Parts: sequence; structure tokens; C-alpha cells
Amino acid sequence: MAFPYIVEVGGVIASLLGFVFLYYNSLVRGVKKTRTASMEFPKENCVKKTGNGEVVGTTDIIIVGAGVAGAALAYSLGKDGRRVRVIERDVNAPDRIAGEGLMPGGYLKLIELGLEDCVDKIDAQRILGYVLYKDGKNAKISFPLEKFQSHVAGRNFHNGRFVQRLREKAASLHNVNIEQGTVTSLLEENGTVKGVHYKNKSGQLLTAYAPLTIVCDGGFSNLRRSLCYSKVDVPSYFVGLIMKNCELPHANFGSIILADPSPILFYPISSTEIRCLVDVPSRNVPSVSDGEMAHYLKTLVAPKVPPELYTAFISAIEKRNNIRTMPNRIMAAAPHPTPGALLMGDAFNMRHPITGGGMTVALSDVVVVRDLLRPLHNLYDASAVCKYLESFYTLRKPMASTINTLANVLHKVFSASSDPAIEDMQQACLGYLRLGGVFSDGLSALISGLYPRPLSLAFHFFAMAIYGVGRLLLPFPSPKRMWTGAKLIWVGISIKHSL
Repeated sequence: MAFPYIVEVGGVIASLLGFVFLYYNSLVRGVKKTRTASMEFPKENCVKKTGNGEVVGTTDIIIVGAGVAGAALAYSLGKDGRRVRVIERDVNAPDRIAGEGLMPGGYLKLIELGLEDCVDKIDAQRILGYVLYKDGKNAKISFPLEKFQSHVAGRNFHNGRFVQRLREKAASLHNVNIEQGTVTSLLEENGTVKGVHYKNKSGQLLTAYAPLTIVCDGGFSNLRRSLCYSKVDVPSYFVGLIMKNCELPHANFGSIILADPSPILFYPISSTEIRCLVDVPSRNVPSVSDGEMAHYLKTLVAPKVPPELYTAFISAIEKRNNIRTMPNRIMAAAPHPTPGALLMGDAFNMRHPITGGGMTVALSDVVVVRDLLRPLHNLYDASAVCKYLESFYTLRKPMASTINTLANVLHKVFSASSDPAIEDMQQACLGYLRLGGVFSDGLSALISGLYPRPLSLAFHFFAMAIYGVGRLLLPFPSPKRMWTGAKLIWVGISIKHSL
């Protein structure tokens, strides 16, 4: 009875938000056209010397870090003819329990950069969506891929294999040099970054000069303090396991279990391995070394695992050195524009990794920076370049703001809480996705990075809250249910204001 009325009201809200979004989008396109107009700066000679006075050759751009963002950026700038010097702390393949999922939107950015073959020959697994489980019910979130070619999908893989493929592509260009070394500090003169001080593989102290230094040295960056206002929050830790000899309930779909006290993720990273990530609140992380973590996983987590994965889950716990942990770090983008330098990747901005959107944001940022730098024939007027590159922070917002907000909010909604409103929001989320059609497709389009629209995200969360209120008030409202419904509406409004 009341549901058609709710849908009509939702339609009106959607129309209004859609109009606002179209207006906002036209403004962003206008900014982009204005900012990317060709710029000429006066040339000047730049002598690049090491700490012991040896000439190391001319470099247009120094990139600190050769992870996903750094390596992809080095390749794209090298393809544009830039002379790029990459300094990476460890050129061996990274061994991480995160950075293993690339959303379809991120795969499209790989294509845009000419790097789509980097997911080949690494046993990457196609991902078409996720299945959400709670209390015996489930909702399938399928990525809306109907309008794309058949090869467009999400990809899961071993992070190290993917990063090495990106590095190989970058190093294949004659004008890109990747060197192993640890950057100790930025070289600043009168508030302008001129290069970096670093130790090479042999431990020798050296100095490299370039008109632009781009810092992509990861979530544990020791260089970002002077380039942004860094406030890092760690709401939880991921406990990672690799499971073998098992299959997920739905082929090509990851699984997210909404369990107490926190969500559990399963997804394939090769043809024979499934990654399990258990989200553990930061306030109470058991120790791995003394066996507390194994006991925690067996007693509190294992009973929530789907039956078809239970045996493999227990085996993975008992396998020696198979339990690993990592902090889930959140850091809002709060840049401090500095002439001669730019901050990117996890060094600049982090969101909760529960949706696997980090690499998609990073690759989207690489595309934005590449396009901004293309019309610049030289980079030596540091102040003018810095002012010009401030448009990066605006142009990145549609993708970054959508995925960041979605990840951080979903982690809060998916985590168990003593607040009844969170439990009701979980039920509302599951029910909303089970409606199918525009409801589930719209939300999955945002999660996948295919259609990053901050206002669309605000609408869907607000509509989800309205749906949750309808569930609470029908068929008979009560004061308690009305109070909980008001809290749900407040959650939806809070999300809208966080964008």
C-alpha cells in the first residue's frame, strides 16, 4: 500500500538530484577544458647531480614509488615522451594481502592507459560482482556490464604479480629509468621542491633533481607530511588467509558475509586460491604469534563461514605462517599545494579497502594527471605548474569521492554494532539490493567504478534509508520503530553531507 507512494517520492528526489548532478557535471567539464589549454613556460637549464657531484642525466619528472600508481604513471608519462626517473624502495614483487581487486571501472582506466595486458599471464580471475549474505539470506550484486565488450569485468589477482607487470611495461620504455633506492627527504629551496635525497641499493647517499617530483610512496609514506594535512584513522584490521581446494558458492562472484562482530570477505586471487579477509575492529586485535588469532578465527569467525568453505577455512588457519594482518587506514585528501611536487596514490588518499576500490581510484588519478600534464611543454615554472595542477583535486572528485564515501560508509553499515539502527540499516541494504532493477544496478554501478556519481550515491543511500523506514513502519508503526526510522533518515542525510 505505502510502497508505491515511497517509490513516487523517491522518483521526485531522484529527478531533482539528477538535475543538480547534470549542472555540476557541466561545470566540471568546463573546468577541465579551461585547465587543459596548452601552457608554455620559460625554459631554464637544470643541472642534475648526485650527492658526490656526478652528473646523472636530465630528468623531467621524478616519481617516488613504483607501486600501482607510480608504475602506471611512469609508463603513461614515458609514452608521452617525458624523461622519467622512478625511485622504488624494493623492486622485488610486493607480497601483500590487499590491492588484489580491480573493479571494472579500474580495468577501463587500464585500457585508457594502454596497460590492459598487465592483467594477462598472472592467472587473474574475472569478477562479475559480489554476493552479500546475512542471516541465511543473500543478495547478488552484479556489475552492469551489458553495454561493454565481453573482456570488460573486474579482475582479482596476486598484487605482486600485477605490480611487476606494470613495472616491466614502464621499464620497457627507453626514457623511463627505474632505480632501487630509498628516498629520505625532498630537496626544497625557498619553498619549492627541486628533487629528492635518497640512498641507492649500495647505501650511497645521492641527490636527484627534476622540475617536478611526484610522490607515490604508499600508505606508510614518510614524505607526505609537508605535502598534505595527514590525519590517518585505523578503524579496523584485515586478517588475511589463503584458502585452497575449495570453490566459492557462485563462480566469478566474491562473497561478503555480514557477521558479528565484523564482515568476512572471500574472493579468488588465482585459479587455485581464494583470499579470505576477516575485518577485526582495531580496539581488540588478537595476537598472531601466541595463537590468540587462530583461536579467535576458529571460535568466533568459523561458525559464520559458509559450509562449503568451512573445511578449507580451518585448514588455512592451521597452515603455518598463513595468517597475516594489516591495518585498514583511512585518510581524507587534504592537499597542501607545493611548487615542484605532487602527492598521489595511498600516500595522498586512503579509504577502507572493504570494497576493493583503491586501485581504481589510483588509476583514475593517473589518467587525470597524465591528461593535465600533456599540454605542458616544460615544467620549470614551478609556481605556475603548481597552480595549474590544483585542478587535479577537482577533476578527481567524481571517482574518488564516490568510491571513498561508499567504502567508508559500507564498512560502518556492514560492521556489527550495539546500535539497533545499524542492524536495521544492514537489513535495509540487503532488502534494497534484493529489489533488483534500478535499485541494485544503480548501487553496483557505483561500487564497480563504472558510473562514479557522488550525487547518485547520496540518492541511493537516502532511498535505502527510506526503504528501511518503510519496513519499520509497516504494517503497524510504534514509537520505538519511529525513533529507529528517524535514525535511519539521519544516517542517509549524514552520507549526503559527507560527499
